Amino acid sequence: MSERIYVGADHAGFQLKQTLVAELQRLGYEPVDVGPAALDPADDFPDYAKPVADAVSRGVAQRGVLTCGTGLGMAYAANRYPRVRAAVAWSPEIAQLARKHNDANILVLPSRFVSEREGLAILHTWLDTQFEGGRHQRRVEKIDQ
Repeated sequence: MSERIYVGADHAGFQLKQTLVAELQRLGYEPVDVGPAALDPADDFPDYAKPVADAVSRGVAQRGVLTCGTGLGMAYAANRYPRVRAAVAWSPEIAQLARKHNDANILVLPSRFVSEREGLAILHTWLDTQFEGGRHQRRVEKIDQ
């Protein structure tokens, strides 16, 4: 069984989300698209951040991906959930460090600040990078204490 990854976006991230879902499928993952199903300028980011963060928080999924204009709103909403470590990444290097040092389990992409090509490169790096553990483990554990 392939890894299930929950994915969501608001209106600003809708197009990038569509690309990310297709790429996850192509790579053999099982993306769960929580929406939106169609572009709607009235969408609110918490409506899509919450189901992704809830799935990761409860262990239904190990990882999730969110996108909105800056990435900030999605990260604010997602990080309110226990055991969620949502990281805004605007480059592959940030995504790599978010995984290696912080065990980021939700990738948040700022769709107004990364191209589709950059977004895919960031996604690939985040998916392929493992948490280093070690000295970083105790720091990550302190987040939920």
